[in-house]
Amino acid sequence: MKKKFFLTITALLLSVVMMAKGGTFEAGKGTFLLNGKPFIVKAAELHYARIPQPYWEHRIKMCKALGMNTICIYIFWNYHEETEGNFNWSGDRNVADFVKLCQKNGMYVIVRPGPYVCAEWEMGGLPWWLLKNKDIQLRTQDPAFLNRVKAFEAEVGKQLAPLTIQNGGPIIMVQVENEYGSYDTNKPYVSEIRDCLRSVGFDKTTLFQCDWSSNFEQNALPDLLWTMNFGTGANVLDQFKKVKQLRPDTPMMCSEYWSGWFDGWGRAHETRPADAMVKGIGTMLENGISFSLYMTHGGTSFGHWAGSNVPGYQPDCTSYDYDAPIDEQGAATPKYYELRELLQKYSDTKLPAVPKALPVVSFPEITLKAVSTPVDEIMAKPAIESQDIQSMEQFNMGYGSIMYTTTMPAVKANSYIRINNVADYAIVCIGKKKIGELYRGSNNENTLLIKEDVAEGEKLSIFVEAMGRINYSKEIKDPKGITKSVEVFAKAGQHEVTYNLKDWKIYLFPAETTYNYEGTFTVSKVGDTYLDMSSWGKGMVFVNGHNIGRFWNVGPQQTLFLPGCWLKKGQNEIKVYDITGPKKPVVSGKTKPVIAELHKEYLPKDGVKITINKKETVQKKTQTAAGNDAAPGAK
Repeated sequence: MKKKFFLTITALLLSVVMMAKGGTFEAGKGTFLLNGKPFIVKAAELHYARIPQPYWEHRIKMCKALGMNTICIYIFWNYHEETEGNFNWSGDRNVADFVKLCQKNGMYVIVRPGPYVCAEWEMGGLPWWLLKNKDIQLRTQDPAFLNRVKAFEAEVGKQLAPLTIQNGGPIIMVQVENEYGSYDTNKPYVSEIRDCLRSVGFDKTTLFQCDWSSNFEQNALPDLLWTMNFGTGANVLDQFKKVKQLRPDTPMMCSEYWSGWFDGWGRAHETRPADAMVKGIGTMLENGISFSLYMTHGGTSFGHWAGSNVPGYQPDCTSYDYDAPIDEQGAATPKYYELRELLQKYSDTKLPAVPKALPVVSFPEITLKAVSTPVDEIMAKPAIESQDIQSMEQFNMGYGSIMYTTTMPAVKANSYIRINNVADYAIVCIGKKKIGELYRGSNNENTLLIKEDVAEGEKLSIFVEAMGRINYSKEIKDPKGITKSVEVFAKAGQHEVTYNLKDWKIYLFPAETTYNYEGTFTVSKVGDTYLDMSSWGKGMVFVNGHNIGRFWNVGPQQTLFLPGCWLKKGQNEIKVYDITGPKKPVVSGKTKPVIAELHKEYLPKDGVKITINKKETVQKKTQTAAGNDAAPGAK
């Protein structure tokens, strides 16, 4: 036993020493070569941005004990450059420290610096402020985009280029862009990103591009390594047939082998069978194929960082549990142990013991009190005035909520109001009466019936909550608020009149500083817990200044993971911003998550479909725009 322990420690120390001295990693004939010797990459994907910094090393050790030899990470551009030109690489964002922890634990690193990453992350990692330029062309050679990409990648290079294997660090591979074949065909653009990464310090590093077996040829560059992405249940060997034909001697690698899947608000919780996942990885190892398990540990999209999927609008949940082998709290699952058993067979040494799960705690139900001060302060400030409707970005705000107000024309009951385009959840009031709610993810997303007569000059208020920006497809150009116009349709004799509303007053509710409930809770010892938000409506939670994430009673997620490292022994402060209002303003701490309880009945049902006489509508819009008095009250 002592001899085995000694050999294991010796192997680990040798690995660390080899990294420290510098080395090589390259594509050899049919295999990767690490310091000249054949090497199978067994990578665990996890995202430092989804894990509190105090837990980084625990998660790395969990991956090591699973049987992995490499950690794969995305670099989320918008996480590091939240405002243009201001980069943050400290604290939870200190990716260089994360990489050094990987090296300390004998793990190599694969870096995927985008600029686009998808990952069910807000706007696929691209920063919201790019959208202040309405004409910008994302993921192209548009200088407005590419110049900012180059500035970002230069900062990535400063942080991570000194940590490549050639410089004594653990970084063995760097990815160029991300699944670009599912976005477009544009080899010149992909070439620009390749050249950019080489210029910032990754010129000696093995560069690769990932895509699907069905589309990788669209953008495949001859001087890059090609890797495939696919998931549990796929025919593994079929995924590599084409690349094997084109490059018979290249090393094979699955750069994303999907262990599970992500959850979206209003959709059932996703799982994938453990045996199918393990079988696929076994097939890869039997055939000398490297892999990265996406995700090995998903973690949490804290704050406003969860994105949205397509088609339509399918916002992602705060939990990024992903049905991964290591759950959201960092504990090993049955899936973990099944995979560990397989990977032990492909390890020359006994795997390290599985780290103990971090402690969990609970606290009893507490009642929060309603407060109005933050909201009142916002409403007391002078409004922003704009003749035309504008998106949130045009007012220099990326996240949170926005309220648009103007006055109504005189219209009879059974008229309609249409908001062109709601992004993403709107509460519409005329005077003090709510006339309905609109949700971009529903079938009837933009039109409400006005059930009562409205007098000229009555106040129209439209409160819009921005949820995650779309993270996949051409729809990633996803401005928030109201992005086009607001129209009222009414009858005037035999004709249909369209009022295109103007002269807006606008109020901004930033995500990090707006709340309407507060309270305190006490824990006798610090540990991870799950906030039970099942009695609440829709909004965000803050504990001791940390944005824990978004909740919504539609589910499937009904609890929010609260890391113990963000708690204090004794009293803790909690603030909630609930835009629709709770059934009961209570919260408690649970020891187990609830992420599979769906309540579709809470989705908005106010939206309606209407048929508009387009000829009359166009005519009246033209007249209104010219100042025709036939449209009284149109602003």
